[in-house]
Formats: sequence, structure tokens, C-alpha cells
Amino acid sequence: MALLLDNQFAQLPNTNEVTTKEFLDSVSYLPPFFDCLGSKVFAPIKADINGNITKIRAVYDSDPAKYETLQKILEVEKGIYGSEWPKAGATLALMWLKRGLRFIQILLQSLADGERDENNPNLIRVNITKAYDQALKRYHGWIVQKVFKAALLAAPYRSDFLKALSKGQEVTEEDCLANIRQFLVNFTATVDAIYAMYTVMNAELDYTV
Repeated sequence: MALLLDNQFAQLPNTNEVTTKEFLDSVSYLPPFFDCLGSKVFAPIKADINGNITKIRAVYDSDPAKYETLQKILEVEKGIYGSEWPKAGATLALMWLKRGLRFIQILLQSLADGERDENNPNLIRVNITKAYDQALKRYHGWIVQKVFKAALLAAPYRSDFLKALSKGQEVTEEDCLANIRQFLVNFTATVDAIYAMYTVMNAELDYTV
């Protein structure tokens, strides 16, 4: 569980504003999460997350004071891009990034809640499918959806996935799930805050890729 617990997300302030630097520092450690799923089919999602992190970081590094929070990035870019916003800049990159983060969050929460296929209790297809259906499926065309269905066939065993999250350390399933729940507290709050920000600013887009 070192993969998650070593780089936990910060607790949000009462305003629910997300500090850009802290967010980028934490989220940059998450792409290897997809390596734990074992299948190269998840590589595009990993690459997409990496690419969007890079785009957001480039905007932040151009003026850290101006882009101190994710909220400020959206506000400033709305003025910069005009009618092209929100389908531009770091606003667009964060829109896709939050969907990848929601996928991770739903998958981990499903595991922590004990959801499983009673006929195949050591498989995580049920958990991955739930996460994909709720976080990403509506934004993918049928070709991408078919690719994902193929990835399900290569999904790792539950025990192997939890061991991969623990970086090969010998950790009991109970302890591993407890660590997942601990990680999810601030991570879920951060993802929820970003989604709420996009709703309030009317920055969400529904096009498919």
C-alpha cells in the first residue's frame, strides 16, 4: 500500500479550494496505479493521466501565484480563452484528469466496500467494471469501450492486485483494505471538490473520444 499511503492527498480547507502545487505533487505518483492492473490495455489511461498532469503543471509553473489553486486556473483561463473555454488549456486537461481520478476512486471504494463476484471472489472485474461504467464509459465511443472490455479479460486476481498496491510487501488483505480506506478519505474529498468546481463554473463537457 506504499504506492498510495506514501503520497496521500492533503486535507482540504473549509473553502474546499484545492492548492495546485500540493495537488500536482500528490497526483503525479498515481499513474503507476495502472501498472498494478497488470494489463497493457490500461496503458492509454495511464498515458492520458500523465499527459494531463504535464499540461496542468506547465500552466502552473508559468505563474505559480496566479494559478495558486485549481479554481484560479479555471477562472483565469475562462478570461483568456473566451468562447473556446472550457475546451482549452489546463481546464480541459483537468476535466479529463478528474475522470481518471474518479475511476481510481470508485475502483478502490468498491474494493474497500467488499463488493465482489460471488462466483469468482478473487477476481476484480466487478470492481473495475463499476469504476469504468461510472467514471469513463459515457465519454468513450464504442471502439474505446470494446478495448476496455478486452482489458477486463486480462484483469489481475484480487490478491495479486492488492499485493501490487503494497509493492510486493507481505500485507494481510484486511490491513491492505484498511490502508485503502485511509487513502480514500482525502483523495475522495479532493476529487469531489474538483467535480463540484466544474459544476459550479459550468465547465463540464460531454463529448466522446
